[in-house]
Amino acid sequence: MGRSQVVVDGASLAIGDLVRVARFRDKVELSKESISNIERSRSTLEELARAGKIIYGVTTGFGALSNTRITLDEASKLQTNLLRSHACGVGENLSTDVVRAIMLLRLNTLAKGLSGVRMIVAQSILDFLNEGIHPIIPSKGSVGASGDLSPLSHMALAFMGEGTVEHRGKLKSASDVIKEVGLKPLSVSMKEGLALNNGTQMSTAVGALTVHDAECLVKTSEISAAASLEALQGYTQAFDARIHDARPFKGQIDSAHNIRSLIAGSRLIKETVSGEREAAQDAYSLRCTPQVAGAAREAIAFARRLIEVEMNSATDNPLVFPDGPDVLSGGNFHGQPVGLAMDVVSIALATIANISERRVSRLLDATLSRGLPPFLVGATESQGLHSGLMAVQYTAAALASENKILAHPATVDTIPTSANMEDFVSMSPSAGLKARAILQNTQQVIAIELICAAQGLDFRDPAKCGRGTRAAYLKLRENVPMLREDRASSGHIQTVADMISDGSLLEAVEKSVDSLR
Repeated sequence: MGRSQVVVDGASLAIGDLVRVARFRDKVELSKESISNIERSRSTLEELARAGKIIYGVTTGFGALSNTRITLDEASKLQTNLLRSHACGVGENLSTDVVRAIMLLRLNTLAKGLSGVRMIVAQSILDFLNEGIHPIIPSKGSVGASGDLSPLSHMALAFMGEGTVEHRGKLKSASDVIKEVGLKPLSVSMKEGLALNNGTQMSTAVGALTVHDAECLVKTSEISAAASLEALQGYTQAFDARIHDARPFKGQIDSAHNIRSLIAGSRLIKETVSGEREAAQDAYSLRCTPQVAGAAREAIAFARRLIEVEMNSATDNPLVFPDGPDVLSGGNFHGQPVGLAMDVVSIALATIANISERRVSRLLDATLSRGLPPFLVGATESQGLHSGLMAVQYTAAALASENKILAHPATVDTIPTSANMEDFVSMSPSAGLKARAILQNTQQVIAIELICAAQGLDFRDPAKCGRGTRAAYLKLRENVPMLREDRASSGHIQTVADMISDGSLLEAVEKSVDSLR
């Protein structure tokens, strides 16, 4: 992708835009209307505060301390203290793409003109994005209640010249990098600490990237399923469009269409049973692939809709409405929509791993694989001496089983915080991080299936594959040679998982089959 410009206006940011900024470092600018809205919102907040209106987090303390009054002279200290006290995250640091997505989403929220910040706050985020300055943000510490307070506080402190950032591949102090690139540290004023750390941007950033990757992964799982179908010399009847039109879920119809496109021209599969002793139909893990992958597609589409609404929402508190004029306290920072979306994605991806692992087992089991050698090991004389791909199914089983544990919904749990003022929390960050872990596990399960299916095709004849599966086979064989004697498989599994993650395998297939949905 080229280094184009993403214009932020608070209303039209899409997941594709976020991916461009987060992973491909596209530049960012604010729309003129957003600049005007930010300035108008700030002017309204200042007028109301000076008129003596009681405003949560501006003329009061926070959370359970909201009954404590704060003078305007103390406003800057209050906001600074808020960010410092809430920067208490722990655990593994968030990846750079997630950090960039967080900053972009926070900027997009400010661009709506409901947060009451000065333009300099939005400009600080813009400068960090365009200069490639990335705050170091621990991944754990938010319950998705008053938003993702802890991770967003770590982000905000970096704008103030505090903490550590990554810049040009090196970890440095935020103050040194700000000076190095010719910027000035941000000094927060009234409401601005709240406007930076009150919101769902960490949960939504993880969610948006996961939805994007999940869409690619499900399509890739249809490629692996098609390759397994050929290696197992399965039947095509179950993918007939008439069957799927009779149950018109879009995801199912699209999945069946993709498999038909991938195996088009194949000489390894059969339309229907041809021998008296053959089973009349394939096992569910083959025959029901469109139903399972299609359901996952529907679930991910649901999550995409929720995530893209959240990406373009005002999620801090209170919100400033210049047309009132008024400042209203509410609960848009609550991460329930994002957490629920990610719980659904977790379940969907766990089922993709489950059915893939069953196809792996079938490929390796000589009693079920329709003539393939046990564990896809080579010549008869080497069987017993070599274990072949026996053990990769153990790994697939372990990953699929771990997914079942991780797929337990985070949003059905809650734990009170802030002296029971925040007595029902969303756990949306946990939901997002779990979904991300399941996604990575499932990428590795699909990688294992692709390796096994390619090995099975070697025993048939790869030249007889369909157009799409042939392209997948050739792409995989560029990096993973046929197994002829026992070897360690970890590196090859990760190589193929990386090809799934970066989209290169899918891209190679789509060049040969341009009708994938």
